[in-house]
Amino acid sequence: MSTAHTRTPAAEYSVPRKIPDLSIKKRITHSIGTSKAHLIPPPPSTDIALALAADSIRFLKSTVSPLLRSRGRARIRRRRAPSSGLIPAALGFWCVQGVMATKRSVGTLGEADLKGKKVFVRADLNVPLDDAQNITDDTRIRASVPTIKFLLEKGAKVVLASHLGRPKGVTPKYSLKPLVPRLSELLGVNVVMASDCIGEEVEKLAAALPEGGVLLLENVRFYKEEEKNDPEFAKKLASVADLYVNDAFGTAHRAHASTEGVTKFLKPAVAGFLMQKELDYLVGAVANPKKPFAAIVGGSKVSTKIGVIESLLAKVDILILGGGMIYTFYKAQGYAVGKSLVEEDKLELATSLIEKAKAKGVSLLLPTDIVVADKFAPDAESKIVPATAIPDDWMGLDVGPDATKTFNEALDTTQTIIWNGPMGVFEFEKFAAGTEAIAKKLAELTTSKGVTTIIGGGDSVAAVEKAGLADKMSHISTGGGASLELLEGKPLPGVLALDEA
Repeated sequence: MSTAHTRTPAAEYSVPRKIPDLSIKKRITHSIGTSKAHLIPPPPSTDIALALAADSIRFLKSTVSPLLRSRGRARIRRRRAPSSGLIPAALGFWCVQGVMATKRSVGTLGEADLKGKKVFVRADLNVPLDDAQNITDDTRIRASVPTIKFLLEKGAKVVLASHLGRPKGVTPKYSLKPLVPRLSELLGVNVVMASDCIGEEVEKLAAALPEGGVLLLENVRFYKEEEKNDPEFAKKLASVADLYVNDAFGTAHRAHASTEGVTKFLKPAVAGFLMQKELDYLVGAVANPKKPFAAIVGGSKVSTKIGVIESLLAKVDILILGGGMIYTFYKAQGYAVGKSLVEEDKLELATSLIEKAKAKGVSLLLPTDIVVADKFAPDAESKIVPATAIPDDWMGLDVGPDATKTFNEALDTTQTIIWNGPMGVFEFEKFAAGTEAIAKKLAELTTSKGVTTIIGGGDSVAAVEKAGLADKMSHISTGGGASLELLEGKPLPGVLALDEA
């Protein structure tokens, strides 16, 4: 799906919205009237920035300015406001995303800028390998191809860098050498491989590169200086190139030498097409979504998704929760959860999130029934029980069919959906139904109704891939931690370091 959008005249529409009640004791589908929204596709970066700026100004005028006047001093701390707790999250999101939405893209570079120039491309080629060093999923390699091919077609010489795994020093099993055949095949050129990422050999190979040639450097994380963002190491990486392209969204949340440090030595420093697409979707969809807007958040722990949930509560109409985190919410409401995973220190937080959703008018949906197991294993005995009646010696491992039906009814009312985290232990076939049902529903809504569906990295991507539905979604993010931090409103160092548009 293209990330370039043409702004169309706003059209108003009314949607009767049937949303299940917040209570998990019973499902009550009720009408909350009609909702008017503007049918505007996710805009290009400049329009996103304008929308963010306008929202920020309105926010500052209506909320922050009176606060400053009442206190008599210009002192704002990023804490939860006593009223709703959503003000800092909203302000942080607008400020950060407004900056990141306006970065210069590689598409602005022409042949005059690129012909004969050596371009340092930081890609995310962190692909899984089996014991025989065979690539088991080449998604990230394929995602990097458009940017590299664009540069080659303009006569550039590409110096390609990436990490693989988390090596402690030089570790042969984390070498990028197994990627060379697949890269060469996809690019249609003979990719040259260096035995290091800095040093005399790299300098000679880079100097000998012809126009349209590609040099793949060895794993940058073989040097501890990479993750320490050591300036001297960054300078050595940059010394073999004339300009910089960052297409590694998956590592954009890390201030490493190859993602942030090199930008101090190479100009221009621009975003690759994959990076641009990630920002257009993840920033654009949340900053200016087609309404109604729903978020589906799963995963095992509330603690890992606190920032995402709080940030999304400021924007969404519907928030669906699944995965292991739901049992903390159940216990916070006084329900028995058996041996299900619970974060005891997050019970108060779960209660506060429910209250925030109510105060904000967000429909927060928890599963009404659960698939429980007598043990955590693929061959466990299982049964479906109401969410309020989990037996003492059983644990919840998936959402039930009634919950799936409820979620689908809610999703049918939406125009934009972001999904991050599975509904259950989808790695076990017995407990994959809830996650698979969400994947199928999103695919259906994308293809039949034109709903914008964004899969926000991590296990939800694996679930969609497993279901064979990846090509049915509007966008599948290549970043796990980066996607989460972006949705939380946190700055991404690898993006902030790039040139402004």
